[in-house]
Amino acid sequence: MSAPGYFISFEGGDGVGKSTQARLLGQWLGELTGREVVLTREPGGTELGKELRAAVLHGQDMDPRTEALIYAADRAHHVASLVRPALERGAIVVTDRYLDSSVAYQSGGRELGADEVELISRWAVQDLMPDVTILLDLDPAAAAARIRRQHDRLERAGAEFHRRTREAFLARAAADPERWIVLDASATIGDLQAQIRVDVAARLELTPVVEEAEDTVAADSDDGFDDTDSAIGYTPGVGLLPETPTGPATGSGATRA
Repeated sequence: MSAPGYFISFEGGDGVGKSTQARLLGQWLGELTGREVVLTREPGGTELGKELRAAVLHGQDMDPRTEALIYAADRAHHVASLVRPALERGAIVVTDRYLDSSVAYQSGGRELGADEVELISRWAVQDLMPDVTILLDLDPAAAAARIRRQHDRLERAGAEFHRRTREAFLARAAADPERWIVLDASATIGDLQAQIRVDVAARLELTPVVEEAEDTVAADSDDGFDDTDSAIGYTPGVGLLPETPTGPATGSGATRA
């Protein structure tokens, strides 16, 4: 792994545990490498993104093209103001969703043209793509059981919507195996995080210590598969810094000493 940074995205349907796994991976990478780790998400990784996220998740009767363009606007601002600058200064960026979500949700779930959605999305980010994309795959029925308490517009979209979205994610992963890592999200938090660390370390050419991953993950996260804001506690633009050698950790939403 070398500067100018490394870009990792997490993808998958609602309720698969992306937020939890992204946070745990970011903490581990910071501790292991001593590099700055920026933990972010889409939509909502910036102050503007938080407003756009609210519009998408809680808006009523939104036309699919409107939704796709809002996501593209959020992504353009997110990349220009946060992701690209972090990569250029050598940080590791870990994002909970990126443009693959737009293609899967808008073309698969909303049944827009996949080529059109991808064209808009790539234009918005000037073709900046992750080095590694981790797809957490889970049957939509199992995922739905994890998020029964959530009631935003996407979670209410219905079983067929989420089935098509899952198929779209799997199709994208199959078409680009060098970028994608597909993992079974029905595993325990610890087992899943341990496998993520092994796979990411191989891509980063690191030598991970994973024997105690399950125990450390269980201690860090007892809420399971929370894909809500509370899973990471985002403050847009704040990076997650390693405990060593640069000092105390500063998580997204934490206050610097």
